[in-house]
Amino acid sequence: TPVLYEPLYNPYEFKVERRRFDSLAFLTFQAAEESLRYPVISGKFVSMEEGTGIVHVAPAYGEDDFQVGGFEGLDFVHPVDLQGIITGNYPFSGLFVKDADRLILDDLRSRGLLYRSEKIRHTYPFCWRCETPLLYYAKPSWYIRTTAVKDKLIAGNKEINWYPEHIKHGRFGDWLENNVDWAFSRERYWGTPLPIWRCEACGETECIGGFEELKGKAGVSGIKDESDFHRPYIDEITFACKCGKPMRRVPEVIDCWFDSGAMPFAQWHYPFENQNLRSDGRFPADFICEAVDQTRGWFYSLHALSVCLSGEPCFRNVICLGHILDGEGEKMSKSKGNVVEPWPVLQRYGADPLRWYLVTSSPPGNVRRFSNEAIVESMRRFLLRLWNTYSFFVTYANIDRFDPRESLERRSELDRWIISELNQLTEEVTQSMDRYDAADAGRKIEGFVDDLSNWYIRRSRRRFWKSENDADKQAAHLTLYECLTTLAGLLAPLTPFVAEEMYQNLVCSRYPEAPQSVHLADFPTADQAKIDAGLSADTKLVMKVAHMGRSARSRAGIKVRQPLSKVVVKVKAKAEGQSLRRLEHQILDELNVKGMMVITDEGELVDFEIKPNLTSLGPRYGRELPRISAALAELDPREVVSQARTGSEVQVCGYGLLPEDILISTRARPGYAIAGDGGYMVGISTEISSDLADEGLARELVHRLQTMRRSSGFDIADYIQTYYQGGASMQQVMKHFASYIKQETLSRELTEGAPPDGAYLEQHKIDGNEVILAVKRC
Repeated sequence: TPVLYEPLYNPYEFKVERRRFDSLAFLTFQAAEESLRYPVISGKFVSMEEGTGIVHVAPAYGEDDFQVGGFEGLDFVHPVDLQGIITGNYPFSGLFVKDADRLILDDLRSRGLLYRSEKIRHTYPFCWRCETPLLYYAKPSWYIRTTAVKDKLIAGNKEINWYPEHIKHGRFGDWLENNVDWAFSRERYWGTPLPIWRCEACGETECIGGFEELKGKAGVSGIKDESDFHRPYIDEITFACKCGKPMRRVPEVIDCWFDSGAMPFAQWHYPFENQNLRSDGRFPADFICEAVDQTRGWFYSLHALSVCLSGEPCFRNVICLGHILDGEGEKMSKSKGNVVEPWPVLQRYGADPLRWYLVTSSPPGNVRRFSNEAIVESMRRFLLRLWNTYSFFVTYANIDRFDPRESLERRSELDRWIISELNQLTEEVTQSMDRYDAADAGRKIEGFVDDLSNWYIRRSRRRFWKSENDADKQAAHLTLYECLTTLAGLLAPLTPFVAEEMYQNLVCSRYPEAPQSVHLADFPTADQAKIDAGLSADTKLVMKVAHMGRSARSRAGIKVRQPLSKVVVKVKAKAEGQSLRRLEHQILDELNVKGMMVITDEGELVDFEIKPNLTSLGPRYGRELPRISAALAELDPREVVSQARTGSEVQVCGYGLLPEDILISTRARPGYAIAGDGGYMVGISTEISSDLADEGLARELVHRLQTMRRSSGFDIADYIQTYYQGGASMQQVMKHFASYIKQETLSRELTEGAPPDGAYLEQHKIDGNEVILAVKRC
């Protein structure tokens, strides 16, 4: 026999209806009971870890309460209206529920029923917009019985490729596993009208499947405008029930998520038109994309309706994006004032920089921090570099009247390398895009553009600058043209506007028969025959050596414009030495040195210093440590290092020292500056002869004259007259390196003496030498 208790307020005493859940969990009205009693029940949602272990159950105002009420056959009392106002004739009726708390306590106290009153802090729902307290409220609704197709929903999910993959069986899979029927009706004015008519007399309901069916109903009336079947017009349409009485549409509209989920069918007016939708390739969709919160929104509504209607998913692949946070990692909120309006961002930076940042800043499922600074950095790192590369090509292509239809006789090793990298990039980007990993594709493109700009173009500048239109210059033009046109195709899905601008200028202007847009052209395909893995590895090693060489120069405080006698490169294997010698000319030119020597023993570049590791040796040898230290200092450091690095013990005073017992440090040998990385080492000779110093001065003069050309506003192809005034050393350099200086600066003549009127003049001090330089357009 259940324990019963008397409620504090008998609803009938205060003019409030009471209903009860029957055996099928339907609500039935109950007659008045003066001695009303409620049962005490058990519930899994009640915990002894919090409070007293006893909770009040109100089936009208909580999900758990409602479910246990249906299971236990409890009473259902609804004394609060939709405005949160207490109804009936309670002493506190007419008040908002939270405002009635004090009066309820007063009433219980006056009746001697209040044992104790206190405040308890606990979680409570508030409106995310206006932050007012919310009420859980049981209301009748129309449902789609999605639980009846739960197994089909789960099976259909197995056919979908999710990116990131963990969403499939995680957030979305869990949602399907715990599927509940879909409450899809809403009590609003605007929306798709729920197409259900109910008889005013007998309660018969009928769902109408289309306008033609509605117009064909017996006794139909109220159709005034067939172009609009929204409220209020559709509410005026009635037709006759089987019992002869009028049927009127129920007042609810449909959840807007139902509209979005019906999109694959509704956009084609299916099934009234396009009956071949599911067989002609338009269904299912190849790809959709939205944020992670749509696992319970659009992704679910699409999947649920498609499975219900067709028995299969309506999309094959889905990219599930993380949310965008502010620059501090906080969720954007109007109340916090940290929302970023998109239009000012687009107007300031453009659509492609914003798109590129969002695509490449993190993998699809991760959150993204947004800030103006992040977009600027993303532009600097990629888009500006790409545009500068494109502008460089366009400038020299126009000067040389380049025609991409001209034949290519042969390509240099540098050209073949970048074409190999281009085809490798095309293959990798295609693979990434096939996996729907746009972030990885974008980052690979960014890396290629970095190599294209900072290695290929820098290594090829003189090929574009030189005045002769020979086969080598044509090869450079054609190679860079191929790189840029292919990049336009690869970038089309990621930066559509930049890609289109490049395509129109590079392709459409030269090939009228080409597709009108890059977005109508075929996506680039890789030519496997042009991928040279060996050349790629060799060039990467050359680039690594060049980087270390520049670091060594920086440590020595020697500018790259100052020629040096040699570079010494320590490699890890003899085969690497052979590769470097084959590409030696690139290293010599990049580091501005006259010769290169390859070694496998770093001892030729550095002196070693060895010391005992007191931390490890002290506890083991104690008083013997001074004798061990002295003996270790007498050994050949190179021999000790050789043994230690092979993992062998080093014998000292009869003791075997482990590699970790010996501290090894290095210092560059006199006359060298060094830099190392991952087992490689590069040393540059720091001795500068008078001839090298003169050549360095000549290069510095070229740099100053080039800067003066830009300051004067000269066109890149303008020839000039150069004038100089300086001491004997400056005159000697000008005469000895005249040919080089004229070629690099497009100077017709180098004239000693004062410049004529109209020349642009600057005074410089270079390595202690005073010089006056002037330039004038020819």
